[in-house]
Amino acid sequence: MLVIGFDDYRPQAQRIADAFQTDYREISRHTFPDGESLIQVPTELPEHVILVRSLNQPNSKIIELLFSVSALRKYGAKRITLVAPYLCYMRQDTENHPGEAISQQIIGKLLADSFDDVITVDPHLHRISKLFQAIPIKNALAISAGHVIGEFIQHQYRKGLLIGPDSESEQWVSEIANKIGFSYTVATKIRRGDKQVDVHIPDKNYQDQNIIIIDDMASTGRTIACATEQLLHAGATQVDTIVTHPLFRQDAEEIIRQSGVKNIWSTDSITHPTNAITLDKLLVKTIKQISLTNY
Repeated sequence: MLVIGFDDYRPQAQRIADAFQTDYREISRHTFPDGESLIQVPTELPEHVILVRSLNQPNSKIIELLFSVSALRKYGAKRITLVAPYLCYMRQDTENHPGEAISQQIIGKLLADSFDDVITVDPHLHRISKLFQAIPIKNALAISAGHVIGEFIQHQYRKGLLIGPDSESEQWVSEIANKIGFSYTVATKIRRGDKQVDVHIPDKNYQDQNIIIIDDMASTGRTIACATEQLLHAGATQVDTIVTHPLFRQDAEEIIRQSGVKNIWSTDSITHPTNAITLDKLLVKTIKQISLTNY
């Protein structure tokens, strides 16, 4: 096999290639003044290609992926595995208002038509439980970062309280807490707009506790900030946060830090200065599993 990536996700892709003791090659891209992209792939290819790229800021990346897949198949790739630790457009899974496009179904079909396998980490799924329900191929696999996050927490703390900022985060928080023997609780959240959220922490004793807020993604940072302010007001000694997907748009990190969070840690699903937890071992294990299957 051959691992191929882009310059914006090079370190993560390189670690995957190193784990397989195989070459890492890069797709070159050029953006013209009118915004169009030129893509050039390596031309000497094995039958199985692992294409690694996280799909944050997805609109231009999806176009570049489609160009890349077409060229890779032209030059001999028979099986193309997409490793996208962050997978975009998974949240819109129904028509909330008349006329809305259901992005999960559209992007899911596009990826299914383009790739033989798709591997991602903790996608933000609502009404479905399995990734293949969104991406209709046999090897559409979602893996959890809970294990590596749990190991990281155990190295940082002797004890602490894990908190999920909303009901959707309970699946990740409970999994991690149960594995490492920490207690946990979950706040409630009402979203009133892209940057307006109301968060309410449960009625508990937070006095003199170390709190770790765990969320699958942070975009504007308002949810974590709101929860942090309440926890510190309730007497918490320290509040830290761990985020699987650090989207962190515009002033998000600043908003979180101003709320009183001491440490912000994230996985490297998206390249960011807060990256402290690598995912390559999890991804490599899954790639090895699917490499043994037919497609």
